[in-house]
Amino acid sequence: MQRGTLDVERTHAAGRIREPRRGGHPDTDADAAQPDTDEQCPRECHLVAQGLADPIDVTNAGDKSGRIFVVEQAGRIRIIKDGKVLDRPFIDIRDRIACCDERGLLGLAFHPDYPTDPRFFVDYTDLEGNTVVASFHVSKTDADLADPGSETVVLRVKQPFANHNGGAVVFGPDGTLYVSTGDGGDGGDPLGNGQRLDTLLAKILRLDIDVKAGSKSPYTVPTDNPFISDQNARPEIWLYGLRNPWRIRFDQATGDLWIGDVGQDSYEEVDVAPGGVGGLDFGWNRMEGFHCFEPSTGCDQTGLTLPVAEYEHPQGCAIIGGVVVHDPAQKALDGRYLFGDACSDNLWTIDAAGDGRRVPTIVAKLGRSLSAIGMAEDGTIYATSLDHGELLSLSAVGS
Repeated sequence: MQRGTLDVERTHAAGRIREPRRGGHPDTDADAAQPDTDEQCPRECHLVAQGLADPIDVTNAGDKSGRIFVVEQAGRIRIIKDGKVLDRPFIDIRDRIACCDERGLLGLAFHPDYPTDPRFFVDYTDLEGNTVVASFHVSKTDADLADPGSETVVLRVKQPFANHNGGAVVFGPDGTLYVSTGDGGDGGDPLGNGQRLDTLLAKILRLDIDVKAGSKSPYTVPTDNPFISDQNARPEIWLYGLRNPWRIRFDQATGDLWIGDVGQDSYEEVDVAPGGVGGLDFGWNRMEGFHCFEPSTGCDQTGLTLPVAEYEHPQGCAIIGGVVVHDPAQKALDGRYLFGDACSDNLWTIDAAGDGRRVPTIVAKLGRSLSAIGMAEDGTIYATSLDHGELLSLSAVGS
């Protein structure tokens, strides 16, 4: 496949986690607006909205409404509806969130049966700096408004440091909830959480949140989780050996789980867990990318699942995990995993169906860093830029 070109595609239905990045302003409302022109955006992207307050995730509700939901790091979720940013936030929970740097409201996922099941799930850092996974309910009378008082805490994870919180929540093809957690922070994983199975840190967790009414727990552990019978391991663990998995997405065609794992000082990596396969160890902190980290040479790679791709600093500093695109009309992206970075303006792809190690190809330079890449129900690719406060749409026209 030749190198493709990304270009503007206007749609009506419709960043970054730097270590550390600038602080946000949780008590200040941003005036989100639709841009009049694409003057500030190169031909590789189209500005959908500006003036968002530290946008850090983007997704859809899967309800055929065409709405796009953008997570603002300080604790609000905004709706883009019929091409416009609604003035009123979908929900505002800034009063219970510690922000910013690498903390804040970090992830959003709607129940697969939404709105029949009116719950959506978020990942945030509370006022004490610990991770909370919680559900909320949409209003019974207004689909564009959720109830902040409907919170049910699903999971709490104590954070030993202020960074490496992970923060992604996604539902898999099996209907269970997957949660990404970082190694808890500081440099080099000083607590060894990457290789420990007695902690929820540095993992992808898998939870069944469809519990029976009156249950004492907000979730159960699926019986086929890989460590459910190991008395020395946390049964919620699905995958481990991750440093700071920032954005995880399922390939809608294969069920494979794609992970952008932020590296330490030298390498950023892309990891893949085949659909339905748990128990994999992606190697942190024995390895960073394809390279030994602890020890720096001669590390034992037995039993590890190596990345499918990496890139070296200073090409970037923190990978922003993306999406696998399935769209024959977009020849430059069809069948490829699209991802970005929190520091550089590079947008990369790799072949999603390849075997072994793959070399990323730069398909665009956006002129801004990214914080998230997501997809609308109709397949439109969206991205958020944290520093610019933007929502972008992207499409490929070259091949």
